[in-house]
Amino acid sequence: MPRGDKDKYTDKQKRKAEHIEKGYEDRGVPKNEAERRAWATVNRESGGGNKSGSGRGKPDTHVSSSRGGRARKSGSAEQRSAAARKGWVTRRKHGNG
Repeated sequence: MPRGDKDKYTDKQKRKAEHIEKGYEDRGVPKNEAERRAWATVNRESGGGNKSGSGRGKPDTHVSSSRGGRARKSGSAEQRSAAARKGWVTRRKHGNG
């Protein structure tokens, strides 16, 4: 099998790579780089092609998907609340709120 051949990947893995690639392109990453990153992400989450052999149907880890992004909460509820209060005071002081 030549390098870059995606025959060993399931349809779900291929769809996931396309979706990830589109997200990178929307953020301005060049097409080739977006494709490379997308397949690297799929490989990191699923361990490569799952179409045949032992381990097929092994659940994905989604470790890459859960990293970063604004949705991830950082700090405890008290810390987030204190940061929100501090931001409100600053905005009020500068007349931006």
